[in-house]
Amino acid sequence: MVIVIVPIVILLAIILIKKLPFIGGNIQIALVVTGFVALLFGGVYNPAEWLFAWVDGLDRLAWIIALAVFGSIYAETQVQMGTMNTVINVLRSIFGHSPKGLIICVVLALTIAGSLLGDAIAASTVIGVLVINSLVEMKMKPEQIACTIVMGASLGSIMPPITQAIMLSSSLVGLPGADPVMNISYITVGIGVAICSAYVAFSFIKIKSLPEDLIPREGAGAILGKQWKSLLPLLALLILVVLRTGFKIDLATMAIGGALKTLGGIKILKGAANLIVVNIIMATIVAFFFPVVYKQAPRIFATAIKNVIPGCSIQIAAALMLGAFYRAGQIEAVKEFASALNTDVFKFGGGFSMLLIGMLTGSQSTAQNTIFSFFGPALTKIGVTDVNAAVAGSHLAMAGQGLPPADLTTFVVCSLVGGLLNKKVDPVKAMLLNLPMCVYFAIIGFIFMYI
Repeated sequence: MVIVIVPIVILLAIILIKKLPFIGGNIQIALVVTGFVALLFGGVYNPAEWLFAWVDGLDRLAWIIALAVFGSIYAETQVQMGTMNTVINVLRSIFGHSPKGLIICVVLALTIAGSLLGDAIAASTVIGVLVINSLVEMKMKPEQIACTIVMGASLGSIMPPITQAIMLSSSLVGLPGADPVMNISYITVGIGVAICSAYVAFSFIKIKSLPEDLIPREGAGAILGKQWKSLLPLLALLILVVLRTGFKIDLATMAIGGALKTLGGIKILKGAANLIVVNIIMATIVAFFFPVVYKQAPRIFATAIKNVIPGCSIQIAAALMLGAFYRAGQIEAVKEFASALNTDVFKFGGGFSMLLIGMLTGSQSTAQNTIFSFFGPALTKIGVTDVNAAVAGSHLAMAGQGLPPADLTTFVVCSLVGGLLNKKVDPVKAMLLNLPMCVYFAIIGFIFMYI
């Protein structure tokens, strides 16, 4: 196990010891250095083998990178069309006639935004600025406002169809597609939305009636009559996903199945042939039929690529480490070690390790890339199905990133709320208020390692 322990210790040291000169806290450098150390400790000294390992890792993560790129472009088209403004206004007209109804509407809108944008921070900033003043009028404290926004956006970030957490965990355990994991996650995240909505409604809302200016003045029908066009790309994506996952009718395969099969046989480029990614591309094409989108195409593409560079750079670096772990024998070593351990010890040790790394780094993807890259395959070795292992990995990573003291989304939202209200907002207090959601997802993660 030395070939496993030494690279992991180096990885965690670089990530967690911020005072290391030049490299401290840099996740990309940590992943690359760990990859090279893993190769050397595994006896792989040929630079050509290093390149092959990196290509293998990129091939394994190709659909995650493709999801990030094309999902970001799709998200920018939706921002340009004002889709989320329409969604939140419709939800307010249906649910927002009472204080508790309005706060539930906010959580639902943030969840939908996170699901469409694929990122909690993006959803927080897009929707957060629209709801902060309304939540202030409802007598909520700044930390409660921040917690509500973070909670809704975080729920959305793991809600399919655009969810890196589920796609990454599925890839790391070797699943060819994420659909089975996504189908389960619709249920687990849906339950989480219901629990968290009830939590914020009954814990944070003390007023009995809404201020006059917060009561919706138009019905859902009137709003849809004016703004229905902004929902068409979203509806296209939902129809494609429902047909594919619910009725096993894949329009993309029916239309361009030959091209997808050819693309799917090309290393790395095959990521763009993943059916989830293809459905997102098709919905994006629908958006580009609208003048408000195609007239802003250069800006949309530029903003989308700019937004996706940080995440993709981490995945590209993680690809080297992942490929190295497979080529140099670390994955097999962990599998053999796990099979000799008490399964309960291994499951709880690995699960709490994911929570700890997520808690210390504030990043779901870091917890998955650093721990689940070998913990996931090892779970399948000791009898956990690959689908259940992927569900566990995504939910544990989700739980860990929201725990104090380093959740990046909370820091961003607290800064946003504090700036608009001209008040100091305590991010750690907001994270503590967010604990029920984190505990729920941790419980789900551990349950799926046992069923």
